[in-house]
Amino acid sequence: MAITNAPNLNSVPAPQKQTLETNYLDFNQDMGWAQQYLPDLMEKEAEVFGPRTISGFLSKIGAEESMQADQVIWSEQGRLHLSYKGKIASSGTTAGANPGTAATTQLTIESDIDETSGFTAANHGIRVNDTVIVANSDGIFKCLVVTVAGVLVDVAPYGQANLADNTTSKGTTILVYGSEFSKGVKYMDGGTATTQKDGRGANEPDFKTFANKPIIMKDYYEVSGSDTARIGWVEVTGEMGQSGYLWYLKAEADTRARFTDYIEMAMIEGELNDATSVADGSNLLPGSSTGAGQVGTEGLFAAIEDRGNLTSGVTGVNAATDLAEFDAILAEFDKQGAIEENMMFINRSTSLAFDDMLASMNSYGAGGTSYGVFDNSEDMALNLGFSGFRRGSYDFYKSDFRYLNDLATRGGINAANAANAIRGVIIPAGTSTVYDQMLGKNLKRPFLHVRFRASQTDNRRMKTWVTGSVGAATSALDAMQIHMLTERCLVVQGANNFMLMK
Repeated sequence: MAITNAPNLNSVPAPQKQTLETNYLDFNQDMGWAQQYLPDLMEKEAEVFGPRTISGFLSKIGAEESMQADQVIWSEQGRLHLSYKGKIASSGTTAGANPGTAATTQLTIESDIDETSGFTAANHGIRVNDTVIVANSDGIFKCLVVTVAGVLVDVAPYGQANLADNTTSKGTTILVYGSEFSKGVKYMDGGTATTQKDGRGANEPDFKTFANKPIIMKDYYEVSGSDTARIGWVEVTGEMGQSGYLWYLKAEADTRARFTDYIEMAMIEGELNDATSVADGSNLLPGSSTGAGQVGTEGLFAAIEDRGNLTSGVTGVNAATDLAEFDAILAEFDKQGAIEENMMFINRSTSLAFDDMLASMNSYGAGGTSYGVFDNSEDMALNLGFSGFRRGSYDFYKSDFRYLNDLATRGGINAANAANAIRGVIIPAGTSTVYDQMLGKNLKRPFLHVRFRASQTDNRRMKTWVTGSVGAATSALDAMQIHMLTERCLVVQGANNFMLMK
């Protein structure tokens, strides 16, 4: 069944600077005022789109904090265990660059298990006398590390002579699971009490550092002094609580509501420029830096795509349309922080897919009459939806994300390019422990929070001020100008625990 919009549907309202005919539905398109009879005027403006704002998403799941710098930097713990990707370049031969004396299997370390961009393979933590698991398409093998020279690691398998060559780049996983020493051998040495074969000392903890920069956002509304006293025939209403017959009240409040939405949308959609970008700061104020990462800000979607997890449904239609597919999401979370409580903010189609998936788990729900708590009767409203569920050791709480449904926001973008549409996001609940450089100590913060610029002199979280001659006159301008400004950025900590559903 296809759904076709009515041709005169007022689905794309366009803001104008003044009251125009196009802003209204003409109550008598044929005659207008050219008649002697008074029409029955319905003065109150109809709210046909319901709540039009999309803000509130970040306030539900995060927090806000002030900052006094042009950049916020935070560090995150690395993984505890040593696991690497590499290849088997020469097996069954004496390692050419290594001082080994016996024929061994030579591994080449290429990256860590998380493919971290800042990782240097030569600085891996594998040492002589470590015991490792080597796994690839040929099998899983337990080995003893014999020699180490940079990225080259010679190992002696326990259960066979040597391993077969497997030169697929990063096709072999190496996991350190312990160590084994002979009597009288120096700790982590591998030679005699005086001979050092490796020279690699104690392993230092690894951590990752990330940064983001705030952006300055501005908007303003202006109305002439005469128009502030011009009455209209429509009683205006809006999300900001305005009411009355003065059009500028609605226009100013709509501008403010739109700016509030822009603040949230920028924190969700923001992106830093890269080395290939032509956005170099030339359109910003003098003194702006140029180069990669100097323009823009990293928003939620960009952070998850860069450092988090992505999932797409079967043939890209929907994520988690069946239990097996959702279990794949759980398996990915198991590899990460395994945070038990998670919030899902999803669009309508994915929400319904979740409901159908959960309802199908009930053997009596084939006809769709036993949803919800499975005790519906013919005398009660049928509950066809779920607000949350538990699978394995994970709790998920589901909520509709208006931003992904509204045609005037991401809903329209998703409709224009369904192949790359964002269906939802899974965000861990709770807090993470991070090191704050400003305070010089560890603090617990939500995984997602906003940093805004503020000091004792100026708070730029959401500034509003009025200039002009209307009201409290501040200039000779015969108008009222309402200015709005914010300076902020989003901090996404532990993005490896987030999931973007595409």
